[in-house]
Amino acid sequence: FGFLGTYGSRLDAFSHFRTYFSLALAVLAVAALIFRAWLVGVAALLLAAAAFATTIAALNLPFSGPPRLKLVAASETEPVYRLLQINLRFDNPTPEKLLSLIGRVQPDVVTMDEVSPMWAEKLKLIKAAYPNQVICPTRIEIGGAAIISRRPFATANSWSCDDRGAFATARVDFGGRVAEIADIHLGWPWPGDQRWQLKRLGGVLKGLDDTTLLSGDFNAVRWSATVYKAARDGRFKLVPPAGATWFYRRLPVWLRPYLGITIDHIMAKGDLVIHSTRILPDVGSDHAPVLVEFSFTPRPKAPQEPVQTVSPGTIGIG
Repeated sequence: FGFLGTYGSRLDAFSHFRTYFSLALAVLAVAALIFRAWLVGVAALLLAAAAFATTIAALNLPFSGPPRLKLVAASETEPVYRLLQINLRFDNPTPEKLLSLIGRVQPDVVTMDEVSPMWAEKLKLIKAAYPNQVICPTRIEIGGAAIISRRPFATANSWSCDDRGAFATARVDFGGRVAEIADIHLGWPWPGDQRWQLKRLGGVLKGLDDTTLLSGDFNAVRWSATVYKAARDGRFKLVPPAGATWFYRRLPVWLRPYLGITIDHIMAKGDLVIHSTRILPDVGSDHAPVLVEFSFTPRPKAPQEPVQTVSPGTIGIG
């Protein structure tokens, strides 16, 4: 049913569990083969394999998500910048882990979700290192979106908060090159209000700058209709995923790469070149920190005017 997600949020809700449904169907297919139900077993096994293949990012198959950017090796002549994306979890019992991670990694920009009042107080501790901060106010307990930056904002007013604090933007100056940084936190899929929230944000996504890096907790896997629509509305391409980003917090975190799902995504467009993405160590949240390294495309060199030379032998006096 998840393949029909564009026809309704109820159908799209199935897409988030495609990996697990595929594996379950494969088990049933093997059972059918054991009991010599050959036709049913082979058909179910082929269907399970086809569905599971669309969840493997490296294959880049149809129904596997929006168009993806290619990772490009960093140039020796262009500076490399870092963006860290993390859903903090509003009641994280170990906030010092995140502050320590930021101190070690020193990203240029951090985009955050679930920035509760507790987290807003904790972020004051690193305001000297990250003086440019946008923390969107919200009435809900889990908090809103936020962007903090070591780099200056393009202007004093080049930031905004939308969708009741769940969407933040800031135009950041990276050594003379400006990119809009956006953070999004979508609600849960059906029966949550994810589809309606994305409709409200459609105009905001379309109005983002030509060069933008969008990151956040989409609460949706990359092959869902939700992620397709966000990429289409903002004219984005998806940054290749680094691995599973969410896992039930009461289970051992070492199981996340095997049983978790990827619902935190990064998208980009314009004059940005993506070099790498990777999952960073656990910081006490049910979401993993994701670090992306990027540069700007080199500026075109100004054409040089040809220099004319005159040979002394051609100079005449008459």
